[in-house]
Amino acid sequence: MLSAILCAAALHAQKLALPAPAPVTMDLLAAAGSQVWIPAGNTGKVFVLDGAGKPFRTIDGFATRKGRNDRLMGPSSVTLSTSTAFIGNRGDSSVCAFERQSLAKKSCATVPGVPDGTFWVAPTQEVWVTTPRDKSLQILKAQGELQLGGQMQLEGEPEGYAVDPGRGLVYTNLEDKDLTLVIDARARRVVSTFHPSCGAAGPRGIAIDTERALLFVACTDAVVALDAKTGERRGRIETGKGVDNIDYLQAKKRLYVSAGQAAKLTIAEIADDGSLREIASAGVGNGSRVVVAAEDGTAYAADSQSGALWVVKP
Repeated sequence: MLSAILCAAALHAQKLALPAPAPVTMDLLAAAGSQVWIPAGNTGKVFVLDGAGKPFRTIDGFATRKGRNDRLMGPSSVTLSTSTAFIGNRGDSSVCAFERQSLAKKSCATVPGVPDGTFWVAPTQEVWVTTPRDKSLQILKAQGELQLGGQMQLEGEPEGYAVDPGRGLVYTNLEDKDLTLVIDARARRVVSTFHPSCGAAGPRGIAIDTERALLFVACTDAVVALDAKTGERRGRIETGKGVDNIDYLQAKKRLYVSAGQAAKLTIAEIADDGSLREIASAGVGNGSRVVVAAEDGTAYAADSQSGALWVVKP
């Protein structure tokens, strides 16, 4: 009986095609409640799914341009506040705000450099943007129309993000330095530096459990749990190679990790001491390195090559 309880469940992933021909370049998705936002870079569109089984809605007209290796770049990241979606676009270095329900466009601002991740910082009512090529964070004021409100120059390339609204802290990695930074959002100052020890490939995505002060840092083949206050390691779980952005549902104490090279989605349970245990897994598409989870525990892993999402229901 005990062995049956401890065994991880094998779940079935269903493939959900996006309303665009493959391939569809996907990088940083976002989910809140039952809503999932999918920037589809090379199409110049963003798709919105209002829940499992619902039809996609589409926002189009985003600028695109060719980047490295002739790759077509466009909208690539999104972050959600209570009522607004903020979409970062590598096609024209813009960040635009849209109403989450009506999808009406509100305002846009341009940031220096090429935007990578965008994330909502509630304590300061700002949108922060990682610009790794310039080793900086760009900061947009979001009270009223979006406007550039400053920047933070860093000593490395920022990758991934998490926010602790209660403590007013922002977390980001320096991928090329194998470090995790803790930033005072109001002072815009680095207050601590953690060592996730991911190795030469560096750390990628981040997620946080604010109630238990646990920080989850994705390496390319594992996730480590750190004490969010001290940086002390609490746990680690191997996930297979090809990990990028991860997601965490605090209400369920569940961590979601998609490993692209291993073509595997891992769902892990987090104990109070920060130890991680795999409780379920599913096969997903090769190259599916990004995952988000809706509030009911449904996971959506991005498969750019086939232009689809792999949907894993709890």
